[in-house]
Amino acid sequence: FPRLITSPPAPPPLITSLPPMAAAAGHMRGLLRVPPGLRCGFCRARSAAACPPAGQVRQAFLRFFQEQHGHRLVPSAPVRPRGDPGLLFVNAGMNQFKPIFLGTAHPRSELAQYQRVVNSQKCVRAGGKHNDLDDVGRDVYHHTFFEMLGNWSFGDYFKEEACGMAWELLTQIYEIPKDHLYITYFGGDASLGLSPDEESRDIWLSLGVPPSHVLPFPLRENFWEMGETGPCGPCTEIHYDHVGGGRHAAGLVNQDSPDVVEIWNLVFMQYSRETDGSLRPLPQHHVDTGMGLERLVTVLQSKRSNYDTDLFTPILDAIHKGCGGPGYQGLVGEADVGSVNMAYRVVADHVRTLSVCIADGVYPGMSGAELVLRRILRRAVRFCFEVLHAPPGFLASLVPAVVEVLGDAYPELRKNTDQIMNIINDNEAAFLSSLLRGRRIIDRTLQQMGPSKLFPAEVAWSLYGNLGFPLDLIGLMIEEKGIQLDWAALDQLAQEDAKQKARTQQAEQLEGSGVRLDVHSLAQLQRDGVPATDDSPKYAYTLGQDGRYAFSPCQATVLMLYKDQSLQKVVGAGQHCGVLLDRTSFYAEQGGQAHDRGYLVRLGQQDVLFPVESVQLSGGYVIHEVTAPETLQAGDQVLLFVDEAQRLACMVNHTATHLLSFALRRVLGDQTEQRGSHMTAEQLRFDFSTQAPVTTQQLQEVEGVIQEVVDQNEIVYMAEVPLALASGIQGLRTMDEVYPDPVRMVSVGVPIESALMPNSQAAMQTSVELCCGTHLLQTGAVQDLTITSERQLVKGISRIIAVTGEQAKQAREVGQSLAKEVDSLSARVKQGSSSLPEVQSLSKEVGHLTEVSPVTAMPQWQRRELQAILKALQRAANTAIRKLEIRQVRTQQQDLWQLCSLLKTTRLFSTEWILMKVVNQFCDKSPGASVLLLSPQASGEVLCACQVSKSALPTFSAADWALAVCTHMGGNAGGSGIVAKGTGNTKDLQGALTAALEFARSRL
Repeated sequence: FPRLITSPPAPPPLITSLPPMAAAAGHMRGLLRVPPGLRCGFCRARSAAACPPAGQVRQAFLRFFQEQHGHRLVPSAPVRPRGDPGLLFVNAGMNQFKPIFLGTAHPRSELAQYQRVVNSQKCVRAGGKHNDLDDVGRDVYHHTFFEMLGNWSFGDYFKEEACGMAWELLTQIYEIPKDHLYITYFGGDASLGLSPDEESRDIWLSLGVPPSHVLPFPLRENFWEMGETGPCGPCTEIHYDHVGGGRHAAGLVNQDSPDVVEIWNLVFMQYSRETDGSLRPLPQHHVDTGMGLERLVTVLQSKRSNYDTDLFTPILDAIHKGCGGPGYQGLVGEADVGSVNMAYRVVADHVRTLSVCIADGVYPGMSGAELVLRRILRRAVRFCFEVLHAPPGFLASLVPAVVEVLGDAYPELRKNTDQIMNIINDNEAAFLSSLLRGRRIIDRTLQQMGPSKLFPAEVAWSLYGNLGFPLDLIGLMIEEKGIQLDWAALDQLAQEDAKQKARTQQAEQLEGSGVRLDVHSLAQLQRDGVPATDDSPKYAYTLGQDGRYAFSPCQATVLMLYKDQSLQKVVGAGQHCGVLLDRTSFYAEQGGQAHDRGYLVRLGQQDVLFPVESVQLSGGYVIHEVTAPETLQAGDQVLLFVDEAQRLACMVNHTATHLLSFALRRVLGDQTEQRGSHMTAEQLRFDFSTQAPVTTQQLQEVEGVIQEVVDQNEIVYMAEVPLALASGIQGLRTMDEVYPDPVRMVSVGVPIESALMPNSQAAMQTSVELCCGTHLLQTGAVQDLTITSERQLVKGISRIIAVTGEQAKQAREVGQSLAKEVDSLSARVKQGSSSLPEVQSLSKEVGHLTEVSPVTAMPQWQRRELQAILKALQRAANTAIRKLEIRQVRTQQQDLWQLCSLLKTTRLFSTEWILMKVVNQFCDKSPGASVLLLSPQASGEVLCACQVSKSALPTFSAADWALAVCTHMGGNAGGSGIVAKGTGNTKDLQGALTAALEFARSRL
């Protein structure tokens, strides 16, 4: 994507009085009009009135392209990507236009009507491939949120107009001195067969740019690609020299100099990168430009740091006002004593990102973009609390300053100000307690490290996994003490964790691999009179009026420890063991629901975490698998902390599984029976018996039944009842397993008492099941359910995979996006074409979508519909290809010489198959003839095909004839005595024909 335009760090300027750029040119210049004498270049004194505000700079850009050059103003897309699961956040202005670049925009959609577009796009680069999070604050130019100004042409204007518009805007509207600007262009790449982009070079020269300011650069700097495959092309960049003054700064361009920085990237999409790495020209050329507003404003306001512009100064002023202490001075590195200036930058940047993301519906969470945002928030909170010594609630108090800066451009910020502040406050409060505990853990660990300079990776990983500390934040904390993270060990732990997560996500993995009591230990516990674990606290949670769940705290006593298949009273530091408590709020893996995660702490010593890796149930005893960081012994009092986000996600998916079971019975019939299920925080799996395959329509109906119950936000009733009483309920969903007595019953929308009444039909009309799992208290939190997979395991037993909530929404968006691609492709196939290459290209597109659809997370019913359409399209495309090939064979065969033993043709046969078909047909119409055809290709390759009459065998062989000719052309060939084909490469076709004729005469 066009790179983030932000200013790199710079030393203080030698000139203390650098006047700002002004902008004034007709109607557009009025936006940036400055007092006389302060319009161009550098003046003797700085005038604050002459600094164009960022809002006017943004507006001047938009109006310039909209009013003077006929561009359509398009609003910024939300920072959550639309139907693009490969992106965490929108990270470039072109993201929302990818369907146009890829040719997948629906022909009747508004998107397909775009020709000239301009906008200012909200972008976030944190997490994923483009990730600036770790660098924010350390310097004066990195950001997680930025605005990308851009103009696009979709098959309209190209290089000349794009360069001309850019030069006009920068030099006439913004009045940036021309001698401060340097231009780069693509210098070519011999390995790819790409010539230098001399067209762009000549355009810049024609605009008056001196040759010494127009510089070629290689592929890495000046060739842009969307990804490993897809649209791409050369780009030309405009760089700004902060110093100027007539000096020659060409040698500093693209050298990471703080004095010479890129401000605008103009990408000319004219190729397509194929899967084999080759480049093919695009049928339609596009222009995609990107200029970071932050960097542009830095230039126009004569600053050397983005944080010194009015995009940040109001927020920095609010930080200073809110926390007191020294103000922001722009210091970095060792000069920034106490990291105060770094904290200013971190907080200012992160509160912008949080405000924009939350306004767009991305909230701090536990996975994907939400997890990244959670880390951003916690990093900001840490700097507020520990460096700036700000009071609780301080971060949210900065939101109005962000709204004041960005609210006019992005009205959703003003509309959602209260919600943004509430969400930040809630998350800050949750983290502050964890922050205090984490700080104590770090300090205590540092005291115990002795002379070592490497912080224990296990402690850092525990903080990261259990308290939500980003690893870079931990690194910053310990850097203050001269200690470094053991990154090698952390990488190993991360790899092990990734493997563990991959294993837990396997659909077939029914049970965890945690510590389980063996039969001898169980017998000993029973002999010793150790009571079964009281796990009723796992159900101790409530639903507040604000829609949030509150989980009650739990304190317990260590009864026994289990290690090396034996019960023990004490385990030492670093030992892996199972912990048996008298009571627990942790859910042990059972009933298909994944076990809880979390940690334990000893009462009175809350700076030592005992992470709970798994929770298993054996004979009524709940075993918590831990690796003890310190000695643990029976009798210790501990506090239990469940990972609430993971638990809630499991609750959502478990309740959704009950709704799915009910919906399947309603749609498929009462004969449908559950055969198994598994629920994790990420998805649910449901196996069931069915008399016939589930149809596409039935899948839609099942989702519709579930959505109806979700929308009604039904109460979920739960109670323990005598097993005999529960078993008599008509319509009760049960499994073929042994249930405890009393048994826990879960009923959706119908009170347990009503379901237990004699002759009650309640269980026939809703979901009533026996279940020990943890469930929602109301169905609305499910939000949505999407069946992403349905297949038969064996005849009569099917398996469904489904996702809920935001994942379900994203799956539907992906399905809609793919459906638009298929619709567009279908229209083009039906329209038909007389061009064989075009039809072959359509066939290739159909094949690509056919390969993509089975592995894409989307509604299963929609996948089936699209696969049926794609199958029909593939048949239609293949039929069209064969017809065109046969037509071409017949047409070109008529042009061949009659009754000739050797044929030369100037027509272009695109494939060996067509060439051989022509040879075959000619021989059929000329019995006894031996024919050889050569067909030159645009690439320089020459195709060869021949057929020899049976009467000429064995002295004259087709394989020998083709090999002799292709060897003459520097190629190779193969075949039989009758037919053969091959390829070569030559511009001397006459010489090849002569060699062919001489070989034939020598054998005949």
